[in-house]
Amino acid sequence: MKDKTLEYSQIREANHTDRLAPTGSTRRALLILALIFVGALVALAAVYSSFPQLEEHELQHIKLPRNIEDAKNLGQLLHRYKDKYFYQVLLGYFVVFIFLQTFAIPGSIFLSIISGFLYPFVLALPLVCLCSALGASFCYLLSYMVGRRIVQRYFPQRAADWKSHVDRHREHLFNYMLFLRITPFLPNWFINITSPVIDVPLFTFFFGTALGVAPPSFVFIQAGTTLHKLTSTSEAWSWTNVVLLGIFALVALLPVLFKKQLRTKLD
Repeated sequence: MKDKTLEYSQIREANHTDRLAPTGSTRRALLILALIFVGALVALAAVYSSFPQLEEHELQHIKLPRNIEDAKNLGQLLHRYKDKYFYQVLLGYFVVFIFLQTFAIPGSIFLSIISGFLYPFVLALPLVCLCSALGASFCYLLSYMVGRRIVQRYFPQRAADWKSHVDRHREHLFNYMLFLRITPFLPNWFINITSPVIDVPLFTFFFGTALGVAPPSFVFIQAGTTLHKLTSTSEAWSWTNVVLLGIFALVALLPVLFKKQLRTKLD
């Protein structure tokens, strides 16, 4: 009887420890996330301090764009200083874009539009693709370190559904990642934070993102060349652009389709 009581006490203590462990891990993960976020804010402050002295009426436009008017004001302000302070403006753009992507903060679409207003296409497109891939990869790493519990707690069904899709295409993950980035079926922030949870390799994730965001980024960069005329982001889209994105999405899947057909014939 005493042995059974002792065994029951040990099991109960083990269960209690198991319940406490995730809480401690979650708190530690959230603390790491908070420290990283503070570090990112310090980096933003350092970039801001390197900017030239702005006029008082210009300071109100130095903020993360939330709508097309914010994007217009910020774009015109940066354009005014771009030639004389080229590297400061470029660095500021680079850091802010990556910051938004890393912490899944809305606004990167407006920065993509601004890039078309500030820079020639041959610079704007690689810049946006690189920023998107780096920022998304940092978000991936944050999710890998601290976000697994959050995803499994708040998005269990959605993550499970996507995992089932990914498992069916695991040997074609690069093409699948291209397709997801080109098409709007899943929001980018959701792809970023769930990819490490469902074991998408970082290498595949980075290059799939860098190439996959190019077609939609092309649309926004082109819209940025007429930034002063835009009244909303929806004006960037036309039936021609939609058809082109559809073609790019199909091209991303063609190797998968050909491989399946070849395998069927060989079998």
